[in-house]
Amino acid sequence: MQLSLSTWQEVEHYLESRSGIIMPVGSTEQHGPGGLIGTDAICPEIVARRLGEETGVLVAPTLGIGVAQHHLGFSGSMCLRPSTLMSVVRDCVVSLARHGFDRFFFLNGHGGNIATIHAAIAEIHSEVSMRTRPVERSLRCTLSNWWDSAGVRSISKELYGADEGEHATCSEVSVTWFAFPDHIKKVNLSGRAPAWSGIHDSDDYRRRYPDGRIGSLPSLSTPDAGRRLVDASVKDLAGKLNRFLDEP
Repeated sequence: MQLSLSTWQEVEHYLESRSGIIMPVGSTEQHGPGGLIGTDAICPEIVARRLGEETGVLVAPTLGIGVAQHHLGFSGSMCLRPSTLMSVVRDCVVSLARHGFDRFFFLNGHGGNIATIHAAIAEIHSEVSMRTRPVERSLRCTLSNWWDSAGVRSISKELYGADEGEHATCSEVSVTWFAFPDHIKKVNLSGRAPAWSGIHDSDDYRRRYPDGRIGSLPSLSTPDAGRRLVDASVKDLAGKLNRFLDEP
């Protein structure tokens, strides 16, 4: 069940028995010569929809622009300041909390968002703690990354080894190829991209990693691998989600 494809009456009915919601969050940034700019939003959205189907938990619209200033040296990349993303996350949570949602499961697709979302969650939990009186059931948020599970890591290691890389990875490109087979971009790459050596601003990124990749060889990606990765992520996250929702 997707929030954007529901009526207000359907959401009201959902809230009669459940109060959790999956919040996909990603980024709009370059992913090398063959990677889609929307990769970091597409991956958590695909996993979130499948996770919602498996668990019956409502899925919010994807927050598709994240903290990605270091990618602005490549055309089409967009970003929010960390303070802006924190405000967006808070406003979305507060809006939904007004209606009765109190368990927010953020499903992230971009490593650059992690620190900021954790900070936003800390701010939200601080507001809850600073209320003048306790409530029967407090609002809670948590963050998981779609790729950060035993099943996904095992498949990535099996298929790609060191060629997985750190950005424009084989795994994330495979998921987008599985999700959008009509938009597969086949590019002849000369080899693995330069390894991670740090990042400062966007010009520094472009100098260190000229085609946008970091340590990866995404020409090894396949749609079938993407299917396997999505299945593994959903399987691993379902238990985590249900445990979070069941917390008193």
